[in-house]
Amino acid sequence: MTGHLSNLHWISILIAFVVYAALGALWFTVFFSRQYKISLGRKDEVLQNKAPIFIVGPMICSLLIIIATAILINALQVHTIDGALFFAFVAGIGYLFANTVNIAINPNMPNPIRYGIITGTYHLAGMVIASIILTFIKW
Repeated sequence: MTGHLSNLHWISILIAFVVYAALGALWFTVFFSRQYKISLGRKDEVLQNKAPIFIVGPMICSLLIIIATAILINALQVHTIDGALFFAFVAGIGYLFANTVNIAINPNMPNPIRYGIITGTYHLAGMVIASIILTFIKW
């Protein structure tokens, strides 16, 4: 495992992480704020998300996603735009999008499909951008 970690390009991981996190902040507060609130059954409320767990938690999860993606891209020797996009769509749809929808499908989520689409699409978009960054930025 340490051999895999030492072969990673940590600057590209940092860049991909910052972009993924920034995309998430914009996705849920600017681009899809209203739709996201509807998916949570809180369309007329101000979401209370100022506690550290709501900021630090997603950032830690995003960092883990980026590191895992970097390990896989390195291990699979992805070096082309086609390879990066193929990887991003397989991982993005097959793991992130599907898992997000699966988590949303529970009796406590008022609009699970809407939530799954909004949040899953964020992860897919983030995976595409991160995969391209991790494939082509090699600092």
